[in-house]
Amino acid sequence: MTVIVNLNHSESVRLDRAQLERLYVQLGPARADKEVNQTLEDLAIGLANVQKAQRGGQMDQVRECVRNLIAIANKIGMTSLGRVGRDVLDLSQGTDLAGYHATLARLGRIGERSLIAVWDIQDVTL
Repeated sequence: MTVIVNLNHSESVRLDRAQLERLYVQLGPARADKEVNQTLEDLAIGLANVQKAQRGGQMDQVRECVRNLIAIANKIGMTSLGRVGRDVLDLSQGTDLAGYHATLARLGRIGERSLIAVWDIQDVTL
């Protein structure tokens, strides 16, 4: 008899709300909303680009896309995404392929959860 176990990953994310608040104070609500929305769009595109580069076996492109994601994460206070992105970069230089692929998958999950978390925060007055 074969037993199949399905592992469900639940990722929690950390956001630096103060970073987002600084952006709103610095730019004003209307410009900050526009900036955050553009950043979230860039993040979604960046996550797709990482996956595309990985499927194509383009490791240098994966690294470049992950560096861009880290910059986006830092811009609006996505601390979990930035940390996992740095982990992906570290592992991409080594020989632990299983760890690299697991962390890359985690980057996708954290990225998606970060998008949702920032959308949720935007619904609250900053």
